[in-house]
Amino acid sequence: MSSYESGPSSPSARSMKGWLYTGYGDFKEVLELETELGIPIISEDQVLVKVVAAALNPIDAKRMDGFLGKNDSPLPIVPGYDVAGVVVEVGSDVTKLSIGDEVYGHINEKPLENPKQFGTLAELTAVEERLLAIKPQNLSFVEAACIPLALETAYEGLERAGLSTGKSILVLGGSGGIGTFVIQLAKHVYGASRVVATSSTAKLELLRSLGADVAVDYTKQNIEDLPENFDVVFDAATGGKSDVAVKAVKEGGSVVTVSGVVTPPALKFIVTSDGSMLEKLRPFIERGRIRPVIDPNSPFPLSSVLEAFELLESGRAIGKIAIYPIQ
Repeated sequence: MSSYESGPSSPSARSMKGWLYTGYGDFKEVLELETELGIPIISEDQVLVKVVAAALNPIDAKRMDGFLGKNDSPLPIVPGYDVAGVVVEVGSDVTKLSIGDEVYGHINEKPLENPKQFGTLAELTAVEERLLAIKPQNLSFVEAACIPLALETAYEGLERAGLSTGKSILVLGGSGGIGTFVIQLAKHVYGASRVVATSSTAKLELLRSLGADVAVDYTKQNIEDLPENFDVVFDAATGGKSDVAVKAVKEGGSVVTVSGVVTPPALKFIVTSDGSMLEKLRPFIERGRIRPVIDPNSPFPLSSVLEAFELLESGRAIGKIAIYPIQ
């Protein structure tokens, strides 16, 4: 477990800039930009990463609002789960990463169970070596930061659902951070025979470009009225409604969801992060078969994180919201 130095002895050398909240509530009320945060102190199995880019996830806002309750780390908290950056210090038990390595990853192994007190919306963050992977050379730091948590969630959900070659899948919330990766994984990694995905009218072409065979406008067509059922239904929509999802699955099929109230036989799961999954999918990323979708309004510089959270909370973001530069 990493910690922070209690106070910087020399602000220019031993302090950093980052966002911090000391109490729970709406981000506009509790989140503040600090210029003299203490530097994280790494443990034996961790590395210190100079954050080049970060990305927001819905859990960032929920956590700030007190969603995790007793499962959260103590206040004050630096938010942020996703990171891409450069290793600047290594712990004594680190064996694979070295100073100067360009890395990316999701810094919390279990995002809803005592996530790190000191996250990625700061100039430096401490991360266990096993949670990171070497950044693919074909990705910018911004692109890399927009991958980890969403891709890991999409992959684990498809594994739990048992998607395999020749099966069909329906993706609810196909234009979001998770949904965009579910479509790509289903088509280009798992070999799904048919990928159908939902979004609002303006985002239908995006779904097709990612590999969806059919893009459904949920503002004009109810899921219950689709003319077919599916082997797998992945509800990737924020505040998902699994009662709708289960009506679209074949008998004996699988429904997975990441949020909302669960209606059997749907399964709600929480991802367990591991850098080895990013390494496993590296060939698909390097060949461009898996790519992050980044909202056209981003990246936001570190100084504009409040505006980034406003876009996140609006529910109108396309794909991921990046934070860059971190300075």
